[in-house]
Amino acid sequence: MVQIQQLQENEIVILMLAGEIDAKSSIDLDLAIAKSVAEGFKKILIDCGQLDYISSAGLGVFMSYIDEMKESQTAMVLYGMSEKVASTFQILGLADMLAIRNTKEEAKQSANELSI
Repeated sequence: MVQIQQLQENEIVILMLAGEIDAKSSIDLDLAIAKSVAEGFKKILIDCGQLDYISSAGLGVFMSYIDEMKESQTAMVLYGMSEKVASTFQILGLADMLAIRNTKEEAKQSANELSI
C-alpha cells in the first residue's frame, strides 16, 4: 500500500510517496498525478525517499505520462530513490526516459530547466 501526500511550494507540487506501489495502489498514484496536472501545475516533483517498492504497474503509471508531460510542457521529476527502487527504473530503461535526480534541490533545478 502506498501513502501519497501532496504539498505545494509556490508553483511546484510535490507528491510524497511512502510504502509500496503495486497493481492496486498504482491507481492512487495515477489519480494523484492526474489531479496535479488537472490543477494546472507545470512542475511536478515526485519524492520517492520513503518508497520501498514499485511494481511494473507503478512504473507503467509514470510511463503513461511521458508523452502528456512533453505535450503540455510540464516537468515531472522524481527524486530521492533508494538504490533498490532506482535499480528497478534502470533495469527497465526508464531512467533514460524520466527525469530522476538525487535530491529535492536537484529536482527543483531540473524542473525549472525543463519547464522553460
